[in-house]
Amino acid sequence: MAELMLGNKAFARGLYEAGCSVVSSYPGTPSTEVTEEAARYDEIYCEWAPNEKVAMEVAFGASLAGKRSFCGMKHVGLNVAADPLFTCSYTGVNAGLVICVADDAGMHSSQNEQDSRHYAVAAKLPMLEPSDSEEACQFTKKAFELSEEFDTPVIIKMCTRVAHSQSIVNTGERITPPVKPYEKNIAKYVMMPANAIRRHPFVEERMAKLAAYAEDCGFNRVEMGDKSLGIITSSTSYQYAKEVFGEKACILKLGMVNPLPEKLILDFASKVDKLVILEELDPIIENHCKTLGLTVTGKDVFSVMGEFSQSLVAEKLGVARPQAKALDEPLPNRPPVMCAGCPHRGLFYTLAKLKCTVLGDIGCYTLGAVAPLSAMDMTLCMGASVSAVHGFNKALGGEGGKRSVAVIGDSTFMHSGMTGLANIAYNQSNSTVIILDNSITGMTGHQQNPTTGYNIKGDPAGKINLEALCLAMGISRVVVVDPYDLAECERVIKEELAVEEPSVIISRRPCALLKYVKHEKPIAAAQDKCVGCKACMRLGCPAISIREGKAVIDATLCVGCGVCAQLCKFGALV
Repeated sequence: MAELMLGNKAFARGLYEAGCSVVSSYPGTPSTEVTEEAARYDEIYCEWAPNEKVAMEVAFGASLAGKRSFCGMKHVGLNVAADPLFTCSYTGVNAGLVICVADDAGMHSSQNEQDSRHYAVAAKLPMLEPSDSEEACQFTKKAFELSEEFDTPVIIKMCTRVAHSQSIVNTGERITPPVKPYEKNIAKYVMMPANAIRRHPFVEERMAKLAAYAEDCGFNRVEMGDKSLGIITSSTSYQYAKEVFGEKACILKLGMVNPLPEKLILDFASKVDKLVILEELDPIIENHCKTLGLTVTGKDVFSVMGEFSQSLVAEKLGVARPQAKALDEPLPNRPPVMCAGCPHRGLFYTLAKLKCTVLGDIGCYTLGAVAPLSAMDMTLCMGASVSAVHGFNKALGGEGGKRSVAVIGDSTFMHSGMTGLANIAYNQSNSTVIILDNSITGMTGHQQNPTTGYNIKGDPAGKINLEALCLAMGISRVVVVDPYDLAECERVIKEELAVEEPSVIISRRPCALLKYVKHEKPIAAAQDKCVGCKACMRLGCPAISIREGKAVIDATLCVGCGVCAQLCKFGALV
């Protein structure tokens, strides 16, 4: 049956049809929906793991037990999972193991723009790269077969445009392969040095077999057209090439991007007058072609940064495109802000007021760095806030902890903040860590996490008590505050910064967008009392604006949190 599907939904359909039994992932845009959609199938056990490393290890364990398994993550998540990734390349698999990594060229929701193909090359693993939803489904099914045939994990690389665009998918029935019996094999699965040394030749031999397979596999195909131009491409860049050139160019579409074929590329190159390599981010295919002695046009024309587009491809290759009509005036800027009623706003306002140095983390609270709050000094990677504040304060001595704090979300704390806190407790820096507990994983779209008490399907699950956890880790000072109460936030932060020992502040209030949260009536602005001091504007709340010198509250946005009213000295906000 044909169905219009999002790329990520199609990927999940492929998991279902391939008979995948166990899915463990950590949410991260643009990969999140693969696991969310897979969870809709009762035949597949799905879970959110605390982080990507754990997710990959869970999937490996399920493969070892003889069931087809999967884990998914975004590109920076693969950094976290790199440790098991490189070693399970040596062990190989029992049942099929497929790994999804979703790159984010253009950094729509990411802190860097890395190219995950480097991981496939470095770990010596096959990587497939679909260019639309249909291929996302079919490649996933084939990846399990490939995994079992070559005794290897298989990486499928998505990207934002493929993951979040829609195209027609031809669905099929679920075929569940028989469970592969687990057989104890110390030499294969116990990677102590003596065994690992003997497994390395297997990895090299496997890559040689995969390279031969790549020469005529179904993932790679040639589409002949006008032989004056030949384009070697993959993923969404293939779609751009087809839209710009149609039949006016020959195209070698690579669906398997590691290992890359040699004879297939050389044969294709011999049939065209000019060879262009079209790939986003790094010149992986281009460098491979150059090692084959080919003269190509690639990154000398196309950038190693950002997303491509049809217009960009046409422009760089000298193809005329219809002229677009510009708007009469530029669109107004719309900077990202925290939602009206966001529980993090009051906390960040207090930190800015106290002129704290704030070492931040990955989450929607990263918006605390945006004006007018401008209350964050650093964001590096998941969990880095806690580790970094320890280093910051150790470097500055006792006075460093008098003005510096780390802020980290509840989900991010469970992901990779706990080890940093263990370091603070163990090595005793005078550091204050603020856990922003909004009872959900907010940035990626309200996924559950180990502190919420619910699993991926919303069913009751084990719940970690943050206060008890921090106390058990050796932090004797743990206090909970309501971020809507500005006076209490200020009092507690001052108090914890003043002590000469590690402390944790838990800023606890549910995300304002959660369905179960019942809001107060919207705040009203009394125009006769407003003096136009704009104190309320320092919060950066999208529900507040100034018109004709007076504060105005948008009742359709306001959730009645009352934070702004605490700033008004004239009683204009009630």
